[in-house]
Parts: sequence; C-alpha cells; structure tokens
Amino acid sequence: MAGAIKIKSGTKLQMAFDVDVDKDPVFNMVCTFNKALDESAFLISIPAVNGKLLEIDESKKLLLRYGSGNDTMFLAGYADDVVKDGIRKYWKIRRVTEQRQFFQRADERLKVLLKVTYKSDTWMMNDDGVIESEDGMTLDISAGGAAIYLNSKFDVGEVINISFPRVGTSEKGRAINDIVAAVCWLREAPKGSLYRNICGLQFRFGESSDRKRVQGYIENVKEKYKL
Repeated sequence: MAGAIKIKSGTKLQMAFDVDVDKDPVFNMVCTFNKALDESAFLISIPAVNGKLLEIDESKKLLLRYGSGNDTMFLAGYADDVVKDGIRKYWKIRRVTEQRQFFQRADERLKVLLKVTYKSDTWMMNDDGVIESEDGMTLDISAGGAAIYLNSKFDVGEVINISFPRVGTSEKGRAINDIVAAVCWLREAPKGSLYRNICGLQFRFGESSDRKRVQGYIENVKEKYKL
C-alpha cells in the first residue's frame, strides 16, 4: 500500500470509472471525502448521476481525483459496501495499490511506436561496472511524459532513465539519452502483447534546455510520422 490517506474531510473529489490504458477517464461525477478507515479503505459520499444516487457495483474500478495543477493526485479503488453513519450513507472504498499522479495533458499526446531503452539506478551493475538497459516501446509520447510497453515492474513514484532513438536525420530528431522520468502508474499489458506491462511516465527536467530538447524531438516525431 502507498501509505496513509492524507485527505481532509469534506474535500471534493472528481470521480470516473477506470478505462483502458489507451483512453482517458471521464471525470463526470463528484463526491465528498468523509474519512479514512485505515490505510486500505475510506468513506466517500454516494455520487449522484442525473439526480439519482449511483447504484453500487463492486466490479467497477473507480478513479478519484483531487488537487489541481501539478499537485493533482489520484486514488483508485472499488466500492464494496454502503456504510450508514448517523442519518447519512457512504460508500466504503477498498483502495488498491495503484495511486497515480498523472502528468498533465496540456502537452499533445502522440500515439507512435518507438523503440526505447530504460534503466534504473537501483539495478545491479554488471561485471564491467555498468548498469545495463532494458528494451521497451512507446504506446504514446508527449513533451511531458510517455506511456511505454516494458517487461520490468516498477513502483509508483520510482525514478528511471529512458532513452529515445534517432528519428530522421535532422538535428531535432537525434537520439535523446537518459531522460529522468517518474513512474505514475503500471498495468499489465493486454494478452498477446510483446511486453508484460505498460507504464506511465512523467518527465523530470533539471534544466530548461532539457525540456526544449524533448519538445523539439516531439515536434520532429509529429512531422516525420504525419501525426
């Protein structure tokens, strides 16, 4: 579990049903955080749709969003019970381990397959004192982050280094090595995929020049692949 739930009672939460990894959830429901029961469960008000309280469905995974801007946070879980507290009723949400802090979608997201390599500073070095990279492939990419297919499994919040290949012959399209990225979410890849998992990454730029370099690379990808 990702730790204690630190949300104030009365905080408004936007809610959505979870969707496939290549789609964006629609946060068209609103509820209110009541209280945490423990690290794995909490209570929310029962959301209403078209003026009617939503019926509980234990099979549907829910995403809850709160905060704003770069501080936007996400919780995921399943409603597994209706709890009465005085005259009010609440949903008890059973929290799942995926706690996501998505990179913002202000940057245009391009669906393109690019072979990438990635590595983590926590991995063991080989006999030559080098941390070897693993291969992956992008599902989509933007100037703010990427979703990639990969075989490794990372924890949310873990930091890795990712490298992108040369695209074309222009200066903007040259390879980019060792971009620092934080893991925002991890899911199993669909059956039949070449890789075991899909991972969402948010780029972390130490210098403004790094951000500009990635922005130029994305512009070149869009032009080359006519996206």
